[in-house]
Amino acid sequence: MKEAEVQSRYGDILHMPRPISKAHPPMPREKRAAQFAPFAALTGHAEALAETAHKTERQHS
Repeated sequence: MKEAEVQSRYGDILHMPRPISKAHPPMPREKRAAQFAPFAALTGHAEALAETAHKTERQHS
C-alpha cells in the first residue's frame, strides 16, 4: 500500500492518541510478555516420545 493510499484511507485516525480504558488499567509489562511466551500445549508429550523411542531402540538392538 502506498503512502498516499494509507493517508487517504486512514489519515483521520493515523495519529490519534491511544485510547486508555478507565475500567481496565494497563497490564504490567511482565504479565504482558508472559501472554506471548511459548508454552507446552501437550504437557509430557516430549517425554512420552522419548520413552517410546528408547523402548523401540532396545527392541531393535
